[in-house]
Amino acid sequence: MPNPFRRSVPAGTSLLVPALLLCLLSLAAVQAIGQEATPLTPFQKQLNRFDLAVSAAGTIGTNVSGIEQRDASTTRNNLLISPSSTVGELITLRYVARPLAGFEFNFGNSRSTQNFTFTPPLVPNLLQSAQTGVRELTLGYVAHTPKLFGVQPYLGAGGGTISFKPTPNGGEGLPFQYRAAYYYNIGVEDTFTGSASHLGIRVGFRQLIYLAPDFQQNYLTITRRTVTSEPTFGLFLRF
Repeated sequence: MPNPFRRSVPAGTSLLVPALLLCLLSLAAVQAIGQEATPLTPFQKQLNRFDLAVSAAGTIGTNVSGIEQRDASTTRNNLLISPSSTVGELITLRYVARPLAGFEFNFGNSRSTQNFTFTPPLVPNLLQSAQTGVRELTLGYVAHTPKLFGVQPYLGAGGGTISFKPTPNGGEGLPFQYRAAYYYNIGVEDTFTGSASHLGIRVGFRQLIYLAPDFQQNYLTITRRTVTSEPTFGLFLRF
């Protein structure tokens, strides 16, 4: 039985982004030093179509509400689910065959709190909030348009899965849960001068669409889709 008196620990920001950004800078420096004016092999040509980006991603959840799906013999209440906003990491690996034909793999990592408000309040109050680790694994299509004002715009869309893993201390004993997720993204990018066109900066905006998590509890089930908005900012390394 979840403990109604246990409070969630505030979400924190991971140290993963600074460490990975430092790795990207080191790799770019090694490539620039070791670059030789020799013809590219077929393998190198394919490798140059890959880039790896590490970004900080703000996660802004959307409130959703609906009637909880308990059995007919129990009074059903209106439930409002309010996710907290936080900052996480987004790692993206892209393969761009042509400007209008590219593919990407995304791994997102963050921690947020799902807040639950019942109207009228439950007696007893079963649950008020749950802190969860959130992981995204998605694949998608990405296209780059001609440069605009000196920067390279891009847009993409895809799908995959998003998982919610309640934390040991703030998760109220709720079980792990997966949800199917879809996303779209838009943004701009540009390489730094003097980095041999390998290292660049990327700024974007993306949205994830998925069914609000209920952690397999009927009193948390409202079958409503929610949206997480993510402004992103980071570095990318083109191999």
